[in-house]
Amino acid sequence: MHNPYLPEDWTIMAMREEIEDHFFLELRPPAGSRVWEYTPGQFCGVSILGIGEAPISLSSSPTRPETLQMCIRKAGRLTSAVSKLSVGDVLGLRGPLGKGYPLEQIQGRDVLILAGGLGMVPLRSLMTYVLDNPERFGRLTVLYGTRTDLEFLFYDELTRLGKSGRAEVELITQEVRPGGRYRPENGDRKGFVTDLLAGGFCRSPGETFVAMCGPPVFYRYAVKTLLEKGFSKALIFMSLERRMECGLGKCGHCSVGYRYTCVEGPIFNYWDAYNTPELIEIREGQPWINS
Repeated sequence: MHNPYLPEDWTIMAMREEIEDHFFLELRPPAGSRVWEYTPGQFCGVSILGIGEAPISLSSSPTRPETLQMCIRKAGRLTSAVSKLSVGDVLGLRGPLGKGYPLEQIQGRDVLILAGGLGMVPLRSLMTYVLDNPERFGRLTVLYGTRTDLEFLFYDELTRLGKSGRAEVELITQEVRPGGRYRPENGDRKGFVTDLLAGGFCRSPGETFVAMCGPPVFYRYAVKTLLEKGFSKALIFMSLERRMECGLGKCGHCSVGYRYTCVEGPIFNYWDAYNTPELIEIREGQPWINS
């Protein structure tokens, strides 16, 4: 029987540098094993023997069970070692860990995916899940903003999705750089992701499920704009992945007040965040986040 707390050797089947220092991986489970059953929004522990382990979001959907996909940013000892691997190499994976999105609560609703920067990585899992189950969900909208157009993740995939008509996709960046991915002919815009919310993409904001993920400052302004537009607090969910380490709630690194982010999260609703100021601050007049 699969034990989510013990690492298994997974083989890298595909690997590419998605953008600078961000590596997309597709992994196959050990021989005789199957891909885990998991929920969009969950994560796993990725390890290399003798180097260490890091919590990494799952970017694939359980509707496509042949492999697991993730996008890893080169930022530390473990992730730097991962960036040097190749197809055929092995990584230790344990999981799935944490709490994903409440799929039963989303069913039958329009879905708004609101992403900033690297936040597109975990949200891609939910996006794919919704696309693969069109009969279970309403209209899908993806609004994605970055600091510069060099930072767009999954640009070609999202552009194709928007042109296919299966979802409404809008990409926006604060700054255009030489060699970046900004393409006005594709409908790309300049500005902030909150600017896109002024476009009236959602027909029934009060009934729309919102899944959002981005850098700390993103949440304060995005939530403020959503509430001004009439979105329901009960249907706003955030992926809050800071502080996570062991994935078990044992090391205490993710402890925020009385919550353990890696066990009770990383998916939290608006009221969880509002009532746990140490988790993320979305109230007026106070810091955005304690990290």
